[in-house]
Formats: sequence, C-alpha cells, structure tokens
Amino acid sequence: MDTGIKKLSVKEKVGYGLGDSAANFIFQTMIILQLSFYTDTFGITASAAGTLLLVARLWDAITDPVIGVLSDRTKSRWGKFRPWIIFTAVPFGVFAYLAFSTPDFSYQGKLIYAYITYMIFMFIYSANNLPYSALSGVMTGDMAERTSLSSYRFIFAISASFIVQVFALPLVELFGKGDDATGFRLTIGLLGLISIVFFTITFFTTKERIKPDPNQQTNLKQDLKDLTRNIPWIIMFAVTLLVFINLSMRGSVLLFYFRYYLDYQSVSQSLESLGLLKIFPKMDPITLGFSVFNGGGQAATIIGIIFSKSFATRFGKRNVFIGGMGIAALLLIVFGMMPPEGFALASLVQILQSFAWGITVPLLWAMMADVADFSEWKNHRRATGVVFSAIVFGLKAGLGFGGALAGYFLSIYGYVANVPQSAEAIEGIRLTASIYPAICFFLGVGLLFFYKIDKKMEYTLEKELAERRKKY
Repeated sequence: MDTGIKKLSVKEKVGYGLGDSAANFIFQTMIILQLSFYTDTFGITASAAGTLLLVARLWDAITDPVIGVLSDRTKSRWGKFRPWIIFTAVPFGVFAYLAFSTPDFSYQGKLIYAYITYMIFMFIYSANNLPYSALSGVMTGDMAERTSLSSYRFIFAISASFIVQVFALPLVELFGKGDDATGFRLTIGLLGLISIVFFTITFFTTKERIKPDPNQQTNLKQDLKDLTRNIPWIIMFAVTLLVFINLSMRGSVLLFYFRYYLDYQSVSQSLESLGLLKIFPKMDPITLGFSVFNGGGQAATIIGIIFSKSFATRFGKRNVFIGGMGIAALLLIVFGMMPPEGFALASLVQILQSFAWGITVPLLWAMMADVADFSEWKNHRRATGVVFSAIVFGLKAGLGFGGALAGYFLSIYGYVANVPQSAEAIEGIRLTASIYPAICFFLGVGLLFFYKIDKKMEYTLEKELAERRKKY
C-alpha cells in the first residue's frame, strides 16, 4: 500500500531538478537583464518599464490561483501536475524568445508589443511552473526526502542561474556583434530550446504518488476558506512576497550598479590581477566583471544549498531560514557601504551573502509542501495546487513589485538611459542594490518567528497523515 512515504531515486530527483533548470534559464535572465533590456536596448523609459513589470507580473500572479484550481482538478493517466509541464514546454520557449525580440515599431507600438508578449509569457510560466512546484508535494510524503528533493531542485536551479549570470551577457555580445537586439534574441532562443528539452525530461522521469481521499468532494469555496485559517500559509505567503521583492529589485539594478556605480579602472585592475583580461582580451571589463561577480555569488549559493539539508535536519527548517536570511540581510547592509573602487571587496561580500541566502533556498519550497500537509492534517482535505498557487501568487507579486520598485527608484533618482549618470542617480542605484532589499529580508525574519511548524510538528504531520492515507 502506497501512503506516499517513499525514498526517491537519484534519477527521479535529478529529473525533477532539471525542470527548475529549464525555468531558471529564462527566469534568471529576466531578473538580471530584463529591466536593462527594456530601457537600453528595447527603448522604453525606466518608469514605463517598471510599470510594465508590475502590471505583467501582477496579472501573472492573479492567474496563479486559477492554474492551481485547474491543476488540482486535472485527471489524467499521468497525474494532476505532470501534464501541465509537458504541454506548456514549447510555448514557454517560443514566448520567451518573443519577449526578448525588438520589432521595428514606433514607441507606442513597442510598448504594446512588450505588454502582449510579456503578459502571455508570464501566463505560460504560471501554467508550467506552478504545477511543477506542486509536483514536489505529491512525489513523496517523507519530509526529509522533500528537503532532499528541494536541495536537488535548487542545485540545478542555481546551476542554471550560474550559467545565465556568467554567460548571458557575453553571449549577447558574441551573438550580437555590436547589435544588442540581435544578441538578446539569439541568446534567449538558445536558452529556450534547452528549456524545452529539460521540461520533457522532467515529465518522463517523475511520478505522482500522494493522492487526495477519493471521497473528497471538489469545493473551491472550502479550499479558499481553509487557506484563510491556515496561519503557517499566511506567514509563508508574506515571507515569499518579501523574498522575491528583494531578489527582483536587487537583481534588476545590479547591471546598472556595474555600469554606473563601480569605478571602471578598479574593475579592470582587479580582473587584470586575476589574469582574466588576458584570457578574455576582447571582452569589455564591466561585462566580464559582472559575470565574475555573479558567478562567484551563484557558486556560493550552490554550496549553501548543499549544506541546507544537514542544517535543517539538525536545527529545523524554520530556524535555519531565520538564521540564513538574517545574515544575508546584514551582509546587504555591508554591501551598501562598498566604495566605487571596491569591486574586489564587493565581490567577496556578494559571495558571503549568497552562501547565507543559499542555505535558505530549498527550505522555502520544502516549507510550502509542509504547509500543504498542515492544511490536510487540520482540515481533512488536500488541495496541493491551491496551496502552492496561493503562495506562488506571493512570489509573482513580489517579482512584480520588486521589478517595478527598481524601475521607479531609477526614475525617481533621475536615471537617463545610455548617458553618464548624476550623483543622485548613482546614489539611487547603490541604495536599490543594497539597503532597500535588506529591509525586505529583515521583515521576513520577523515574520518567521510566528511560523509554528517546527521539527516536532513536522514529525506529527508525517506520522498522522501516513496513518490516514492507509485507509484509502
């Protein structure tokens, strides 16, 4: 009898992890390059780009509960969630390509094109990524295995992020040969093709095992009512919102930080001392420095993810999350103190901050699955898709608000594309890359003190739910 308490094979964990690699090839490109693409290559203002990111991502967030409800009610021989992954794979790659294409339209025409392509892509992203995320909650009921699965997932996710943050901008230069519009289009086209292949592998290597009670009646009103009484869900929703405001806001301005805040000669000298300018003599030092900076951070994040499971097993998910996020917030404050000539020191702080944050990365998603279990334990009803969709709503809303805030801060502080910036604009870039994101992390730490699913509660949920599932 399958009660869902199952050890997963390495093959299945790797197959599942490749799905997040696929998503992050595009997701990370959007976080670090989309605002810059829209302002400096596509040709719209920073405030217009900020509004676009806010509207499109809020639209995407609003559609998440719809996807959650539909996926919970999907019935197929492949399960509830896996069909969504395979059927959205090709549209995912196609509309990512279109969203980074630059048509020869008027300013107004470009703005309309950007809204249409980006909003359609974000809807497809939801239809793919939300069922993918919910899949982790039904592959096994073993909470330790879920943490392990999340660790595999995010090792692959951050590996994809490493590739994007190190190689995306150089690929734009290589493919574009001075034409950034062509470079972006070809780079995203390549990443989109890889994503389609990886999503297909995820579909064929994973299996859904946990199923709701067959006597459970479909009742959307009850599902939503259960959410409002689920305090751990409310806390995780708010934490997710704050985390992704941080990531989107900071990620959107880091390239501006390199182009306009850091001292060009300092970056060049640091790279020369490492011998990198001899290895890549034709690469612009700022582009190379940006890749090195991001690569070091992503490598540190992967190391943090590797340590995550052992820390969580010893201290509990919530406590490790509080510690990692708190340290990351403090290091963001330190990052904000870096002088323009401090490229090397800023890179070291980035590595330390990324390691601290990396420890927390798998825990967010493992805790989402725990929240779904808590809802089933408390209400005697399972609605994995709805629980995940409601939290992913917070993720998408956070991305929207974070990207919009980055664009608005640039505009408020006087940023003008492709010209030397004023002292006020440079100060705005520095603050948006450090102090403002740190505030979000500190607020998240405060909320997690009220999250009550500790190690003892995890054991209770796992044991009692397994006993119930034996009955059906």
